[in-house]
Amino acid sequence: MAVTKTTYVEGIGRRKTATARVRLTPATKTEVVVNGKTLNDYFGNLGHQTDVMSVLKTEDAGIEDYTITAKVLGGGISSQAEAIRLGIARALVKEKADRRGVLKTAGYLKRDPRSVERKKPGLRKARKRAAWSKR
Repeated sequence: MAVTKTTYVEGIGRRKTATARVRLTPATKTEVVVNGKTLNDYFGNLGHQTDVMSVLKTEDAGIEDYTITAKVLGGGISSQAEAIRLGIARALVKEKADRRGVLKTAGYLKRDPRSVERKKPGLRKARKRAAWSKR
């Protein structure tokens, strides 16, 4: 029984509460699979699709064709798209370190730290208070 070993590069991307594990496998044509579905099926919005694919369109990075497989958990659709984008960028840098400068200046290697602030006791939300009444 012969076991074929496929080589891939893995990168992890996060945004808010979304976490994406992305695998890049060299291929003849670029394909993106997210949680077992194609990119068009998973992200119905064209903006989210272009958000994910924008890293691969970066000029001067020398990016070839890949089969991209992503497993995403948590968060909303927009956060998941940005988490996948960060995971792809990190995997591309892990594969070839020359791309780091180009992707960094394009802003693809920056993790967005913004997240929901926790609710404080005695308040309705993180900062929202009950209305003050004089009487």
